[in-house]
Amino acid sequence: MRRFEQLDALRGLMLVWITFTHLPTVCSAYLNQPFGFVSAAEGFIFLSALFIGRIGFRLAERSGYSAMRQNLQTRTLRLYLYHLLLLSFAFLVAVPIAAGGTRPGLHNLMNFYFMAGPRRAVLDSLLLLYRPPLLDILPMYVNFLALTPVALIISRKLGWKFTLGGGFTLWLLAQFGLRQTVWQLLNHYLGLQVPLNEMGSFDLWAWQLLWLVGIWMGVHWAKGQLPVVDFAKKLTTPALIIVPILLIMRYAVGNGFELGGYEQFFDKWHLGLVRLIDFGALGIVLIRARQYLRPLSIRPLVLLGQSSLQVFCTHIFFCFAGLTLLGNASMLNGWKQLGLLSATLLAMLLTAKLFSKREQIADTTHSTAMHTVIRSVPEPEYFLAVPTLAKKAQPRVGRELVQSH
Repeated sequence: MRRFEQLDALRGLMLVWITFTHLPTVCSAYLNQPFGFVSAAEGFIFLSALFIGRIGFRLAERSGYSAMRQNLQTRTLRLYLYHLLLLSFAFLVAVPIAAGGTRPGLHNLMNFYFMAGPRRAVLDSLLLLYRPPLLDILPMYVNFLALTPVALIISRKLGWKFTLGGGFTLWLLAQFGLRQTVWQLLNHYLGLQVPLNEMGSFDLWAWQLLWLVGIWMGVHWAKGQLPVVDFAKKLTTPALIIVPILLIMRYAVGNGFELGGYEQFFDKWHLGLVRLIDFGALGIVLIRARQYLRPLSIRPLVLLGQSSLQVFCTHIFFCFAGLTLLGNASMLNGWKQLGLLSATLLAMLLTAKLFSKREQIADTTHSTAMHTVIRSVPEPEYFLAVPTLAKKAQPRVGRELVQSH
C-alpha cells in the first residue's frame, strides 16, 4: 500500500500545531485555535480514525475479521504501553520535581496525585480513570481504538446507519450532561473516587462521534466509495460562507463579543455542534484547495505524520520540561522559549527519522526474504508458485499496514 503523503503531512502538521499549543511559550497564545473554532485535536483524532478504518477494513476483507480484531488489539496494547511510559515519567520524574513547591504549573498538573496519594493515583491511572492534563489524549485514543473492532463488526451486521446513529445519539446525550450522569452513577454504585475534572478534559461520549465518522469514511475509502471531491464541490459555497464567519467570531470572543447562553455549542471539550460544522467546512475548503496545498507536503512533516504516536509521546516529555523551566512564571521568555521550541522540534524530527528507518529495515528484510524464496523455486514452477507465495504473504502485509499507521 503506498503512502498518502499529503495526509501524512497533514497529520504531521497537526502534531506541530499541538506542540506549539502545549508548550508554555508565547506561541501558544497565537496558535490556539487560529483558524476558527477548531483545534489540532479534532484533526489528529479524525485522521487517525480515517487511517485505522481504511486499514482495518482492508485487513478484514483480506484475512478475516478475526485477524483484523487481533491486529487492532495489538495496536491498542502498544498504545497503552506508550501511555504507561508517559505515566511512569510523570510519577517518577515530574512528581518529585513538583513536590518542591517552586513550580506551581507542574504541581497543578499532578494535583490529584498529591491529593489522593501515590497508590490510588497509580491504580486509577492504570485503569484509565485518572487522566492528568496533557496525558488525556492517548487514553481517549486507546478507548476508541479498543472499541473499533466492535464498531466494524456491528456495521457489518447492522449497517453504518445503525452504527453512526448510535454514535450521534451518544453525542447528543453528551451535550445534555451524559458524562456527568455516568460519573455520578459510577461514584454512587461502584465507589469511584476520581473527581470528574481529573478524568481528562475530553468528553469521550461526545468525541466518539468524530472517531466513528473517521472510521466510516476510512472504510468507504477502502471500498472506493468515498467521492469526497464531488461531495466537496457541492458544498463549497456554504463552506466558504461558514469558515470566514466563524473565524471572525473566534477572534471577536473576548474582545467585546460574548457567546452567553450559546457557549455550549462552541465548547471544545464536549465537541459542540458549531465545532463539528466548522471542522466539516474547513475540511471541504482543504479538499477543494488540495492542489495549492500540495507543496506543503514537505518531507519533515511527512515523517512526523508517519510516526505520529512516537512523535506525540516525545512532545509530552518536552511539555514537562517546559513546565519545569517555567518555575513561578506564567510564560517562558527570551532564550528559554527559543531553546525549548528548537529542542522539541529537533527531538520530534529525530524520533520520526529513527522510527522511519526501523520501518524501512523491516520492509527491506521482508522484501529480501520474499525475493530469496522466489529465487529458490525452480524456473518452470515459478509462475505457479507466485500466486501461492503472495497469498501466504497477505496476513503479514496486513500486519505491517496496521503497524505503519
